[in-house]
Amino acid sequence: MQKIGFIFDLDGVIVDTAKYHYLAWKKLANELGFEFTKEQNELFKGVSRKRCLEILLDIGKVRADQEQFDQWMVEKNLDYLAYIEKMDASEILPDVPRVLEYLKAREIPIALGSASKNAKPILEKVSLLPYFDSIVDGNSVTKAKPDPEVFLLAAENLGVDPKKCVVFEDAVAGIQAANNAGMLSIAIGDATILSEASHNFKDFTEIDDNFLEKLLN
Repeated sequence: MQKIGFIFDLDGVIVDTAKYHYLAWKKLANELGFEFTKEQNELFKGVSRKRCLEILLDIGKVRADQEQFDQWMVEKNLDYLAYIEKMDASEILPDVPRVLEYLKAREIPIALGSASKNAKPILEKVSLLPYFDSIVDGNSVTKAKPDPEVFLLAAENLGVDPKKCVVFEDAVAGIQAANNAGMLSIAIGDATILSEASHNFKDFTEIDDNFLEKLLN
């Protein structure tokens, strides 16, 4: 068996922190005098915090100098951190621990590849950090998905050829990043939206041990 590596996105794949991002962005939008809807929040999936704020200000037609822009980025993150402070293992998405346990039992290297700058504390709060051999997050990369940088760095850290890596993603930009890295992309979510993936599943409850075994071989 040739060496293979598994890379997981965080938000929407392992835990659903998207709701907390939404609440924090909505709070900022309301403070700036406009509404921010859940539909508009879809534009933020898999996107860096800086780009999210740029989109938010475009929606509200709000202008800001660099100092104000930076201040709002910090403010949003502090609000988000206050929400995730209360997270625990109950927020892990269905069957994620089963899949991680399956891979760990077979000594398969596992990495996280996420745009989040809070990935490590979140994994600690939900007690999943020990499963991961490498954490590549928003603190480690300069290019946002669909650029493959985050996944290529994860593969390098695991010591695995990118072509031997499997990526689990829930965002279009993430699937594109995995494909751009030459990796096998597995979408978690709506197959009609994530149609560029190699495989599609609603969630991890649809991924059985037989499918995982095929990936390993």
